[in-house]
Amino acid sequence: MTSPSAPHDLNTAADDILQTALQSEHGRHAELLVLDGHLRQTVIALASGSRLSDHNAPPAATLQVLRGAIEVTTDSGSDARLTQGQLSQLTKERHGVLALEDSVFLLTTVTSVEEGSHG
Repeated sequence: MTSPSAPHDLNTAADDILQTALQSEHGRHAELLVLDGHLRQTVIALASGSRLSDHNAPPAATLQVLRGAIEVTTDSGSDARLTQGQLSQLTKERHGVLALEDSVFLLTTVTSVEEGSHG
């Protein structure tokens, strides 16, 4: 993680993190790029066929695919396929992520929402 004023090159980060994931025994790797109070931005790479197990959603989150194609799976069956360049708001339900090919995505989360903070 760098200082708040330093810009991040998402293309370079995506390439580097994907290479680490491809060399990982579990086929995945993540790096936190931005941490600002309740805001977190993490770049996550998954080798083709790798998955993030089902987990609970934070109060607010978006997922932007930087490389490849993924499927966001849910218990309700409202699965969504996302490809490079697509941005999607995550639902509040429990979900998982499956890499349909070598993939990298930017996960932006807000881990807490204070009352009255919505303007």
